[in-house]
Amino acid sequence: MTVETHCPYCALQCGMTLDGAQVTPREFPTNRGGLCQKGWTSGALLTNPMRLTKPLLHGNPVSWDTALDFVAERIQGIQEEHGRDGMAVFGGGGLTNEKAYALGKFARVALRTSQIDYNGRFCMSSAAAAGNKAFGVDRGMPFPVTDLDDADVILLVGANPAETMPPFMQHVKSGLIVVDPRRTATAERAMLHLKPAPGTDLALALGILHSVFSEGYAEHSYIEHRTQGFADAWRIAAKWWPERVERVTGVSATDQRAVARMLAKAKNAYILTARGTEQHASGTDTVSAWINLALALGLPGRPGSGYGCLTGQGNGQGGREHGQKADQLPGYRRIDDPQAREYVAGVWGVDPDSLPGPGRSAYELLDALGRPDGPKGLLVFGSNPVVSAPRARHVTDRLKALDLLVVADFVPNETTALADVVLPVTQWAEEEGTLTNLEGRVLHRRPALLPPPEVRSDLEVLQELATRLGTPAKAFPTIPEEVFDELARASRGGIADYSGITYARLRDGEALHWPVPSTQHPGTPRLFTEAFAHPDGRARFVPVDHKGPAEAPDEDFPLYATTGRVLAHYQSGAQTRRIDELVKAAPESYVEVHPDTAERAGLTEGDMAKVESRRGEVQARVRCVSSMRPDTVFLPFHFPGANSANRLTNPALDPVSRMPEFKVCAVRLAPWGDS
Repeated sequence: MTVETHCPYCALQCGMTLDGAQVTPREFPTNRGGLCQKGWTSGALLTNPMRLTKPLLHGNPVSWDTALDFVAERIQGIQEEHGRDGMAVFGGGGLTNEKAYALGKFARVALRTSQIDYNGRFCMSSAAAAGNKAFGVDRGMPFPVTDLDDADVILLVGANPAETMPPFMQHVKSGLIVVDPRRTATAERAMLHLKPAPGTDLALALGILHSVFSEGYAEHSYIEHRTQGFADAWRIAAKWWPERVERVTGVSATDQRAVARMLAKAKNAYILTARGTEQHASGTDTVSAWINLALALGLPGRPGSGYGCLTGQGNGQGGREHGQKADQLPGYRRIDDPQAREYVAGVWGVDPDSLPGPGRSAYELLDALGRPDGPKGLLVFGSNPVVSAPRARHVTDRLKALDLLVVADFVPNETTALADVVLPVTQWAEEEGTLTNLEGRVLHRRPALLPPPEVRSDLEVLQELATRLGTPAKAFPTIPEEVFDELARASRGGIADYSGITYARLRDGEALHWPVPSTQHPGTPRLFTEAFAHPDGRARFVPVDHKGPAEAPDEDFPLYATTGRVLAHYQSGAQTRRIDELVKAAPESYVEVHPDTAERAGLTEGDMAKVESRRGEVQARVRCVSSMRPDTVFLPFHFPGANSANRLTNPALDPVSRMPEFKVCAVRLAPWGDS
């Protein structure tokens, strides 16, 4: 049977068809019949011999009843001894909308714990916070990706889609400007590449904004009628003239002025940001600085122009809208809003006062595990924090300190290896559900084949645990369409309003971008055309200033390290490292380094290097790259153990988004084996 579906990986959600495990690309607006190497090989995961097929208790196969009874008994014991917050939940940005919603509800209704967050906190939380401040709403791209086809200029900051989501590049026809410390595959295609020192993007944005205003390019009518707060933002930007910015960033004043001119002169222009902008201890401010630039040029809400953020994980958008985040309820409602609590509690049939308040953010939650005032038990769904979390060895130690670790997944990974209980669950082509792609478009994922006999869906697992904990089974339906209908009701009137979306409309092929407030509503592919989401309809300039990275290079650790993705792998690599073709393409970690920097460290091409920070060390194969900044090294983060780049990364947190500073830390370089 041939089934139309979508790729299981990034938020582009490329269209494909499946015949069993055989993948064929299909025409869909985001990918237009193209797939990347990961998409082409995604079917191989469906028949992988390492697939988890039986529950494991302390590493031994057991029945589902034995496993679930054990988990429920341990949860009850922990909560009796340590209170409701003795248990915690950690979710994932790859879960379907239905699973993300059910997981958030399970935490608040069945466990009644405040301790829930998810790995999406490590993905788009800074862009979400900045978008909410500026526009009153967080939707990664407030326009369809196909709008980019007609752009004259696209300023792409901290993104490498030529490797991370290659079909996206079909929409980039000309006029590409790239901001990235590395000369990536995307930068190779740019007409202008700016290479700021890691952690200085905010200063660069201020310098370009200074040029826009001082050289007469600002859209004063737009600023006056559609925004507020420009004077306060300009008061800071006025101090960042391009020559000063050049000294901080390394980007020439000439190039800064050229970017300002090209954006201003373009008929259709876009500014797009991604993880390189966000994954900093000042990530929210940095994204705000680029949004300020877009507002000064009058781009957001203007036909053919705009600001957007490239979402990373497959359901990075929907995953943060329906209750996995520590501070949110479904529909992108705040959990500390009394009206939101009352409304959602009504949908759930519980007392609003029974709902917990906000909990810890992702890293803070992981850091608290097993401590006297932290959770003693953790349920993990759709995440591999042993590899993906910052300061990864420390996080591993915290996981080992738990009284109970339960992981639901479909392939073994570095986190399942630590678990007391492993629950085998369905994967992408074996289940029905919805995801929300980078454009805010809700997509229907259809099942293409049956799961192995003893594998259950996440929804079934949550129902089974909930009933063992005393919650009626009807509170946790296991049919995805029923869960979605409840999600739609719970989101009604919220920022992310799905109440008018139904499976029937999705099956009929309607292109539904939220908000969709009624079943007669056609969806909202383009936001801000008439007003922004603040009560007065105006966007906000947010005054921000450059502070620099939380950890700068010094005499002991003289180099910047930055991390990112490569073409062949996805996220922690738990899935892609199971596919032979992808492992052959990228078998091990490596460190990109300028040849002169390598020589000073006693290294040459192909040597095994030790890269060390204040938090740990990793082993990586040297790649000498002449386009690298001499003060910067790069490592991919998909690999485990001694190759794990996140052993180096700094958990310094953004004060608003609580995003860790993945993208810059201080390191030193030496031959592997040197003491």
